[in-house]
Amino acid sequence: MVVMDLKDTVVLLTGASTGIGLATARLLAKNGAKLALNARSGDKLAALSKELPGSAAFPADMSDESAVTGMIDAVKATFGRIDILINNAGRGMQGPLERIDIGEYRRLWDLNVVGPLVAMQKVIPLMRSQGGGAIVNISSGTALMYAPGLGGYSATKRALNGLSLTARGELAKDGIVVSVVYPYVTKSDFYKNLVSSETKLRNVDEYVAGRAPADSSEHVAQLILDIIKTGEPEIFAHDWMRTAMK
Repeated sequence: MVVMDLKDTVVLLTGASTGIGLATARLLAKNGAKLALNARSGDKLAALSKELPGSAAFPADMSDESAVTGMIDAVKATFGRIDILINNAGRGMQGPLERIDIGEYRRLWDLNVVGPLVAMQKVIPLMRSQGGGAIVNISSGTALMYAPGLGGYSATKRALNGLSLTARGELAKDGIVVSVVYPYVTKSDFYKNLVSSETKLRNVDEYVAGRAPADSSEHVAQLILDIIKTGEPEIFAHDWMRTAMK
């Protein structure tokens, strides 16, 4: 059953300047949504907002609580409402647990877990007053496994999953649908920007060497569109991820 028609809906999309976020912004705009585009890069967002009719740029650091709340206030002031929140902004981490820098990890936790939670807390009362809405949180296939070198990152995504699916039950009575998307390895700048105690990766091809081919950002964008329309609790980049990784 289709839960939401995107035409003229206001979508707040974090991490919109590159990769999955950029592909999602373009796909949702093609489906008639009005985009509130968030990332740290104001220049990239400004260029994207010119490309996508009806969109506007709202640069902010999602790891900064006051910046998140101020950004959402600005979106509300500009568009008058927020129908869909997509928490896509995030960063990866690679390296054994014994070498994780605790300061770096706190910053990662603020970005991957606290930032999405703050955004949810800010939009929930607004969506409730509007009679409903949708929240989509972008997790990771690593949250379904216990892989050496990825424990710090995958723990942040498992925490996000727990918050998301708990909120789904808590908010069902308000007509607010909360869902989780699990991408697989995806072609983007994500791997160049990993917090790492290891050698920095130049591109996704180095990361997936010996593994299955990486997905395109457009593939994940389609998953996000699909789950907005169906309202399902979870969607996976590949069906085998439902059980094989666990």
